[in-house]
Amino acid sequence: MRFQFVAIAFSSIVITVGTMPKATAQQIPLLPNLQTPNFLINELEKAPQTRWVFLDGRRLFQIAAPKGNLAQRSQDIQQRLDQLSQEYFQKSDAEPNVQITPEKKSTTKNGKTTVTETVVILLNGQYLMTVNDYDASLQQQDTVDTVAKQIVEKLKEGLKRAKQERQSKFLIQQGQIAAAAGVAMIVLSWGVYSYQHRRKKYKAEPVTTASAATRPITIQLNQQEQKHITEVKRRLYQLAQATIWGGGSLYILGLFPYTRALQQSIIFGAQIPLKVGVVALGTYVVIRLSYALIDRFSSALVNSAVLLTPEAPERIQLRVSTISGVSKSIATITCIVVGTLIGLGFLGVELVPLLAGASLVGVAVSLASQSLIKDAINGFLIILEDQYALGDYITVGTFSGLVENLNLRMTQVRDGEGRLITIPNSEIKVVANLSSRWSRADLTIPVAYQTDVDQAIKLIQKVGVEMDEDPLWDHQILETPQVLGIDNFAVAEKGFLIRVWIKTQPLKQWSVAREYRRRLKIAFDQAGISIFLP
Repeated sequence: MRFQFVAIAFSSIVITVGTMPKATAQQIPLLPNLQTPNFLINELEKAPQTRWVFLDGRRLFQIAAPKGNLAQRSQDIQQRLDQLSQEYFQKSDAEPNVQITPEKKSTTKNGKTTVTETVVILLNGQYLMTVNDYDASLQQQDTVDTVAKQIVEKLKEGLKRAKQERQSKFLIQQGQIAAAAGVAMIVLSWGVYSYQHRRKKYKAEPVTTASAATRPITIQLNQQEQKHITEVKRRLYQLAQATIWGGGSLYILGLFPYTRALQQSIIFGAQIPLKVGVVALGTYVVIRLSYALIDRFSSALVNSAVLLTPEAPERIQLRVSTISGVSKSIATITCIVVGTLIGLGFLGVELVPLLAGASLVGVAVSLASQSLIKDAINGFLIILEDQYALGDYITVGTFSGLVENLNLRMTQVRDGEGRLITIPNSEIKVVANLSSRWSRADLTIPVAYQTDVDQAIKLIQKVGVEMDEDPLWDHQILETPQVLGIDNFAVAEKGFLIRVWIKTQPLKQWSVAREYRRRLKIAFDQAGISIFLP
């Protein structure tokens, strides 16, 4: 009721705001124009940003410029530096010729001429760049002369190092290091491969369970746990191989001045795919590990001697299978949501506004999909209270069948004709479980009116005792069959009905009842007892 009131109030506000006429300055003179001022937009556009200038893939110095001019300025300086540095590398001069030259620039505005002094950097007598006030503010210096001197020192140092790295002696030395790195990559990759295949040869030892009744489910859970752990190891081995070859290749590219720029380009271009891939792989590994932990906990729960009573083992197995499946679904959804948020954070997306918007959307969705919330709550109570579990035979309304799938939203049962029936959990009000802990075969034996009652009851009891003592059926029959006596008279058919109860293992009542009827028919024929005919 409270949710409905909030939804109606919110809708009324939206309709009221939507139908109001648009307010203008003439209609409401006291309210100012709330548009963003033009001067603020211009200031944001003029806000300085920074970018690095590279030489042979190494960061050399930083430049600054307004947002609209930074890309063009950076591209021009980078192109001139690459061209002029190649000319320097071809010369035999040991020291690069880098000079600082003051330059006057005049600008005319509103008939008034203003002269400003700037500093120009020349490389090999050719223009390289102009140092401006943005560069000075970036370096936190008062004058552009100081900044220009710092850039010149970095240029000289970087050019001298780049020229030395192009000497034959240095290239041979780097080639030897690259060869050693390649050999190390091969050895490490072979070691990881050998270790992986050596681990595959070890087979899991059979697990000794506390009870023979728990052995099938325990073996299944242990197999699933080993499967998940094996999958995690396989992905980690693949990650190790990719790290060895990818990291080693990038290291080799960074050894040579001719390929170092390619290394930086690959690193820069692969940042986003690499981050997304690492988050996706980490999420997958965490999901698999959570599956293995759930299976291990479920196996320990089944094997707990405290929980295993003469009537409990099979029921615990059904509950464990159900809770394990639901827990894995919840773990999967949780890991995917957390992994998505981490991935968005790595990509630079602001999570606080995103979570705020998601919370508002969640409130709206919760108001629009209350039936889903009811399904989840009722499904949680069904699992918590053990109303039924996977493998139980239930009756819900007019539908009956074996429970094949159960989660927080719906229940799926397979009826006798093979139809898969899906029932939302919120629609399940009353459920009849025909296989909870134990079952019962409720039989009504029709006997002709002229039959000796005591003889018929003794014969029916005898057949039940013999079947209970049969090694093929004693494990399915929990108690000696009970002959309740004459249940009713069938006047129209000229006979009476004798009722029999046989307590069985869950889901065994139908097979026990069919075998009991077969044996009783043979015993009646031998004793000359006939059933009545309509």
